[in-house]
Amino acid sequence: MSEELQQKLRNQLWTVANTLRGNMSAGDFMYYTLGFIFYKYLSEKIEKTADEVLQDDGMTFKEAWASNDEELKEALKEECIQNLGYFVEPEFLYSTIISMIDKKENILPALGRSLKKIEDSTLGQDSEDDFGGLFSDIDLTSQKIGKTAEEKNRLVSDVLLNLNEIDFGLSEAAEIDILGDAYEYMIGQFAAGAGKKAGEFYTPQEVSQILAEIVITGKTRLKSVYDPTCGSGSLLLRAAREGNADTIYGQEKNPTTFNLCRMNMLLHGIKYNNFEIHNDDTLERDELGDKQFDAVVANPPFSAEWSAAEKFNNDDRFSKAGKLAPKSKADYAFILHMIYHLNDGGTMACVAPHGVLFRGAAEGAIRQFLIEKKNYIDAIIGLPANIFYGTSIPTCILVMKKCRQPDDNILFIDASKEFEKVKTQNKLRPEHIRKIVDTYRNRTEIEKYSHLASLQEIKDNDYNLNIPRYVDTFEEEEEIDIKAVMAEIKELEAKRAELDAQIEVYLKELGIVE
Repeated sequence: MSEELQQKLRNQLWTVANTLRGNMSAGDFMYYTLGFIFYKYLSEKIEKTADEVLQDDGMTFKEAWASNDEELKEALKEECIQNLGYFVEPEFLYSTIISMIDKKENILPALGRSLKKIEDSTLGQDSEDDFGGLFSDIDLTSQKIGKTAEEKNRLVSDVLLNLNEIDFGLSEAAEIDILGDAYEYMIGQFAAGAGKKAGEFYTPQEVSQILAEIVITGKTRLKSVYDPTCGSGSLLLRAAREGNADTIYGQEKNPTTFNLCRMNMLLHGIKYNNFEIHNDDTLERDELGDKQFDAVVANPPFSAEWSAAEKFNNDDRFSKAGKLAPKSKADYAFILHMIYHLNDGGTMACVAPHGVLFRGAAEGAIRQFLIEKKNYIDAIIGLPANIFYGTSIPTCILVMKKCRQPDDNILFIDASKEFEKVKTQNKLRPEHIRKIVDTYRNRTEIEKYSHLASLQEIKDNDYNLNIPRYVDTFEEEEEIDIKAVMAEIKELEAKRAELDAQIEVYLKELGIVE
């Protein structure tokens, strides 16, 4: 996306934010706005595609649909569903709703029908699972958008008019990243209002880039990539793009965020038959069965609760470790789940709180199992604090592989001190990202930054992976010469005594003191 288009988008979103301010929370604002952006995108995409299909017939989509050629219309509809996964008639396009606004009409009934038409067009099609319920979070009857029908109509009309200025650049070959940029911008602007909830399903782009570059190390192309807590899909998309992945898989518990993820996939040009996103609790009901993937990336909710039910002792994902992750901290449940879905030649990289590196009891037993029995842990990377929205705690990246050699070491990187502070957030700049990735790929030891620890060294530390045990970042203070300091103090005291005497003489001359 060009800088000019990006800035124009942000300006429009800020205008929309001011329109909605006072009516709804930051989170609600995101859901409504992104839903309307997506509706506009689908409308423009279908019109452009249909116009191209009809080019040889010398007519536009709207002209063809106004004709009596039912055979042509049916063929056009089938081709669009085959290529795009959905279809919507001209009377339900975004541009048609804008025309109604210009005529001062009540658009809400027509808008509701238009959103439903898009979803209904996929019923019975291969794309049904990818489009069903996409707009379920847009409630046009909600009190959040107005108390009266007139207020609701006026507010929604204002939002659609403001969004109408966005150019999706569909005529260009450039990558479409409108929703991704809009999402990141809105998280950045409204994370404080959205609270911790926002940080649970959004991974900053710089962290996504690190994870993506790590899992593609040594590979030219990924057949598949998977994120078990995919949120809005930004991390998943980044990994898929970096690895030219053929197929994308994900699961997300939150229905609203699940909808955002599917929108994100389609808006990034991922065909409906090249991604598979499920809506359910990943740990409690794994929708992927025994599928395994070339790459697994994730930013699971930190130290979340899970059932830790007795049945999971017989679940292939967790049973081999001999212990279940504690009910109050599901971090290792997610980690074991991800390893289960990683194929033998693949790489897994996930974000986790530092507690997974040193906590004992069941977590300590699982950690020892992963190191001593399986030798899966490839690297531990410490990140700066305060780089995630909604939480200031420092985090780390765990990198795992299944096909490590018995004498392979574990790389520790302490990147926690290399960042730039921007307002209230800490940011990783390109040079910080490059250093992390290059250090990982080259497995380089850098003083006070990285260390290669043998498995024996890990064992000697009782399988505690706390980074300071392996990377000494202590900065020695300059040695202080006490005698020199005392001499300087005495010299200053002598000068002060001399100055006091001079002042006393001066005051006597003035007759101020006896």
